[in-house]
Amino acid sequence: MKKIIYVVCILSSVFAHAQDDLLDVLDQEAPKNESENIVTATFKGTRILNGHSIENRKDKELEFIISHRFGRINSGFSELFGLDNTNVRFAFEYGLSDNLTIGIGRSSFEKTFDSFLKYSLVKQRRGNRSFPFAVSVFASVAAKTQEEEFPIVERTFQENLSYVGQVLIARKFSQEFSLQVTPTFIHRNTVRETQDPHGIFALGFGSRVKISKRVSLNGEYFLAFNESQSINARNSLAFGVDIETGGHVFQLILSNAITMIEKSFIAENTGNFFKGDIHFGFNISRTF
Repeated sequence: MKKIIYVVCILSSVFAHAQDDLLDVLDQEAPKNESENIVTATFKGTRILNGHSIENRKDKELEFIISHRFGRINSGFSELFGLDNTNVRFAFEYGLSDNLTIGIGRSSFEKTFDSFLKYSLVKQRRGNRSFPFAVSVFASVAAKTQEEEFPIVERTFQENLSYVGQVLIARKFSQEFSLQVTPTFIHRNTVRETQDPHGIFALGFGSRVKISKRVSLNGEYFLAFNESQSINARNSLAFGVDIETGGHVFQLILSNAITMIEKSFIAENTGNFFKGDIHFGFNISRTF
């Protein structure tokens, strides 16, 4: 009996040692969970303020967004400091995958319908395969459906189209600070005057400063390199507060642009922020 017990102990020890070796080999060969090294929540929502952020909807997530901009604050008490005038945009965004989002929206300004695709090319990573920033591409098309008040020539549907292409480059420097740079190209099939460019290049800057677990301060600026001359276009500037409440992200915004699609607030904005041409507004989103 002692010999049998002795043999069993030896065999158990050998088996346990072999099992440990096998587990070590399997652990070395098994792919690591790379998602643990991906930097997330660079921004709280899919918008910095007016423009898109690097963030996408997750796979099979549906987001409903209501964006609202009031008139200019400096319009005075007779207009209730802009509250009598309003521009509204409703939109749905859906995650076809974790990296690809599709969206459609409708603005009351010029009765414009727009749609877009946003795809994540590269994600910011930490660890052995670190990468310093995230890169996404964005493409949209918008169609103005509002009829001209005194049309000389009726516009075709194609003439009312405009297109936007952007590269979104963002880095989350810390839990408290994120920065995004957005090279942008806009093409309008029809312009107001012949001297206005059909194609406009712009460079956007956006930032987020986290001040508490659910609140952050955001800033956004778009520098247009060749603007529309006939309307004395000005660069878009906005400041705002992000408030996260469960499935909602609520943004309070002060901007010199009343519009919420890229063609309008980047290429056709006329407000001077520092002379009081400021529009109060908000974005509110609900994710399903």
